[in-house]
Amino acid sequence: MFDAELRDELLRRMERDQAVRTAALIGESLSRELDQEWDAVDTGNTAFLKGVIAERGWPGRDMVGEEAAHAAWVLAQHADQDPEFQRGCLPLVKSAVDAGQATPSEWAYLLDRVCVAEGRSQVYGTQYWTRNGVFGPRPIEDPDRLDERRAEVGLAPQADYDRTMRELYE
Repeated sequence: MFDAELRDELLRRMERDQAVRTAALIGESLSRELDQEWDAVDTGNTAFLKGVIAERGWPGRDMVGEEAAHAAWVLAQHADQDPEFQRGCLPLVKSAVDAGQATPSEWAYLLDRVCVAEGRSQVYGTQYWTRNGVFGPRPIEDPDRLDERRAEVGLAPQADYDRTMRELYE
């Protein structure tokens, strides 16, 4: 059943999530205030999404609409302070994908985020970092088949994604 109130709250929370992230200047250290705000936004959003999932299950397209379903994924993607929760969201998002309630690329991004948090190589090449002053993708499992895996979940070839990431963050 469609829930307009939940849709609106998810969209509001995603907007706040994105506002705090875009307030940070690329390549600059976060101010103490912005770092605290960022942490508070993520902590609040994670607690909120945990409650939604416990009460209603994963908020897919039928429940909240496409944009708010994407917003739920954004909140899970940014729940880095609770890696166990992120890992627990993987099967929920996968089931949502299988039911047409989420996109395969959302699941791929979340899988990569969980892999990186667990110190493993990512599968789809979506996660980047700056290490020793060099910007690039975090380690990738079986890089020779990367574009094949990316295509399977609707992601652009890695070279295109890499170019976009470098334009944004270098």
